[in-house]
Amino acid sequence: MKSMIARITMVVTLSALLAGCNLRPLYAGGTTGVVAQELGHVEIEPIAGKAGWLMRNALKDQLEAFDGQQAKYRLTVALEDKISGFGVRSDDRITRERRTLRARYQLVRLADSVVVLDATAGSDAGIDVVSSEYATLAAEDTALENLATRVSNQIVTRLSLFAREEANASPQP
Repeated sequence: MKSMIARITMVVTLSALLAGCNLRPLYAGGTTGVVAQELGHVEIEPIAGKAGWLMRNALKDQLEAFDGQQAKYRLTVALEDKISGFGVRSDDRITRERRTLRARYQLVRLADSVVVLDATAGSDAGIDVVSSEYATLAAEDTALENLATRVSNQIVTRLSLFAREEANASPQP
């Protein structure tokens, strides 16, 4: 009985603390919310290479729900895609690889060409190197696809935070 009362007290206390911490949903209002409206104003520049194609498509997939508005911002992304071997056998054959995808991105306001956001995002994945070269290449490609999705998630999250900050900074009608 005492443990039940202690649990209820803890839940009530934590609820009160959570309510007092000014926690607000990032995407409040859905597609008509402030963040969604701002994300709809972002155009994505083409990104070079296979990794760039995957990254741009991943970004478009996430921003597509907010698309259709005149662009106010341009997103430029520069990627660095590396595969490095580690996990070496006694016969100097690599048994494991790490694929790393890093993105430096800038959000440029089109009205005055000012860079309003300059940041980086990145992730990495481990790949087993097996005796089949085809299987290893397929694993490397799958890792790149997954990394592009993860990094694009990081970029869109940061753009969303920027959009919320901009909305809070501008005067409301």
